[in-house]
Amino acid sequence: MKIIIIGATGTIGKHVTAALEKEHEVLKAGSKSGDLQVDISSVESIENFYKAAGKFDALVCISGDGHFGPLASMKDADFRTGVNNKLMGQVNLVLIGQHYVNPKGSFTLTSGSLAEDPVILGANLSTLNGAINGFVTGAAIELENGVRINAVAPGVVEESPAYFPYFPGQIPVTMYRVTQAYVKSALGGQTGQVYKVF
Repeated sequence: MKIIIIGATGTIGKHVTAALEKEHEVLKAGSKSGDLQVDISSVESIENFYKAAGKFDALVCISGDGHFGPLASMKDADFRTGVNNKLMGQVNLVLIGQHYVNPKGSFTLTSGSLAEDPVILGANLSTLNGAINGFVTGAAIELENGVRINAVAPGVVEESPAYFPYFPGQIPVTMYRVTQAYVKSALGGQTGQVYKVF
């Protein structure tokens, strides 16, 4: 299979890449590094990215920025940073990518635990994650040619200790469990699922 991984060098992405490239052709993509570059907040950049990548069997996106900060001082511009990047970036990867993906291919997006398990300062990310989950369930019944779509919703991961103080009482998730959720989505047969790893 030809698998594109956006965010391939990130904390989670490097583990997913290592797991999938053992038996598959993996194209690594990022905003500044990788085989291909893409700014997921730009429709034009996504279109150029797909033209360069060509047909593919699976796309895994482990990328997307949101705003983390107090609700009392949050402004429209703060909120839209996440909407334009993590949410619409991933939505547009599917809207445009559906015309490039091979029959019976798949999309795997990334949401997160905050959709269901919010933390202080995380209102923007809770919203984005919930919206991504909703998009996955809605798109799954319309994608054509047997194309699948799922989301992985990880909690705080063991290799991100800087985030631990913001998730009091939560047990960090192992990278192995998170990685296997992405593998299941990319290589399995299910669609319209949100794989919760928290």
